[in-house]
Amino acid sequence: MPIYEYKCTTCSHEFQAMQKFSDAPVRQCPACGAPVKKLISRSSFHLKGTGWYLTDYAKKNSPSASEGESSSSSSSPSGDKGPASPSDKD
Repeated sequence: MPIYEYKCTTCSHEFQAMQKFSDAPVRQCPACGAPVKKLISRSSFHLKGTGWYLTDYAKKNSPSASEGESSSSSSSPSGDKGPASPSDKD
């Protein structure tokens, strides 16, 4: 059930109400009985299930990832030469 936030227009009292989607919105402040205004607030967001974590992606591509590592290690773009280019200038 979602939690809605309200603020009283008279006494500025802020409160929360856990309501169903089908429930009518709160119209009166519980502290003073004046009209309230529904606030828009940031909600929590959770990604649940498979495929949302780095480890899940690694499991799906593990055979191709290991092949990519073996081929890239044999012909690395940087090479094993390292700082050999400064000695070539001499």
